[in-house]
Amino acid sequence: MHTFHGSLVALITPFKEGKLDEKALERLVEWHIANGTDGIVPAGTTGESPTLSAAEHARVIDIVCKVANKRIPVMAGAGSNNPVEAVHYSQEAERSGADGLLHVAGYYNRPNQDGLYAHFKFVHDQTSLPIFVYNIPGRAVVNVLPATLAKLAELPRIAGIKDATGDLARPWVERTLIKRDDFTWLSGEDASQVSYNVAGGVGVISVTANIAPKLVHQVQELTAQNKWLEARALQDKLMKLHGLMFKEPSPAGAKYAASLLGLCTEECRLPIVALSDDTKAQIKAAMQELELI
Repeated sequence: MHTFHGSLVALITPFKEGKLDEKALERLVEWHIANGTDGIVPAGTTGESPTLSAAEHARVIDIVCKVANKRIPVMAGAGSNNPVEAVHYSQEAERSGADGLLHVAGYYNRPNQDGLYAHFKFVHDQTSLPIFVYNIPGRAVVNVLPATLAKLAELPRIAGIKDATGDLARPWVERTLIKRDDFTWLSGEDASQVSYNVAGGVGVISVTANIAPKLVHQVQELTAQNKWLEARALQDKLMKLHGLMFKEPSPAGAKYAASLLGLCTEECRLPIVALSDDTKAQIKAAMQELELI
């Protein structure tokens, strides 16, 4: 069994009046454990990591690790386009007790494939935890190609990938190049989670799990049991909600939905702004259809 599998929540970071809401963050971790979430990914994109201070970034991960207390694994967001900063975040996460690290490709710098390899190798060689490569060309502009991932997979602590490319042929190609049984393929898109698992994936890092953890966990359990028709049927029911999480810039949708559940405020940090009333109404209706509220 892979350490990271099933439904891993791309955890929102709760704010209150501009500050980190530590009590709400603690409640979120406990709520996810109680509702079947298989792993927590704090301080990633959905956790608004670009607008967290270095101190807040470390504090979020520390709180999550301490509350989770090894009951479920924590994959700490530690990525940066500055590899020195990425190493710093990684070392802080290890001190807090994280079980793995999520590192995004070098956004904005736009390195070539050699540069991407050098970035990840630099971080790998100066840290001790398993590293998951986050490939999201839509945000990072650069794309970790299968040959580059295969080369990275030769490094012992490159443990897997979070794939948000939307290319469902990608895991098939990568699996022809990477022969390690312990390499972990995770979907980075809720909408593709079932299809990705058909191609060899073992889980999803999910935005929707912020508000529907039981249902996303159930989808993943069904795929693990090869109950593909049942998984597809449940995924069909979730598709509207998956889409609404990204109708306006994320994580505004997830945070509004979480506020309806009484988990935290809907507050995001600029440049993410509040949802339109129309999108709010659609999210509320979709949650009612799924009997989440």
